[in-house]
Amino acid sequence: MTTLSTHVLDTAHGCPAAGVKIRLFDAADAWLFEGFTNGDGRCPALPELRGGTYRIDFFVADYFRSKGVTLPDPPFLDVVPIAFGTGREGHYHVPLLVSPYGYSTYRGS
Repeated sequence: MTTLSTHVLDTAHGCPAAGVKIRLFDAADAWLFEGFTNGDGRCPALPELRGGTYRIDFFVADYFRSKGVTLPDPPFLDVVPIAFGTGREGHYHVPLLVSPYGYSTYRGS
């Protein structure tokens, strides 16, 4: 099996992004998981996966509104989807560095 982790960092405020809603989907767009990042910006309850293609949706506009950030209507970034593939074994880390107007991701360790 493959393990998955994520870490969301709020680059606008220079801190972990606590309370970001995330949803995990498989290649058939079946909803596998929903949860929120903890105080460290991580979501330790993510399920194990089989090799394949997946997508994590990060609900960043809701997060920034909860921090008191005034966003345009509609927000420039509402939900950030990250589609990625995994092998049958190993660990995959999908970090998100995000501000109201930009984001970056990579395969972490």
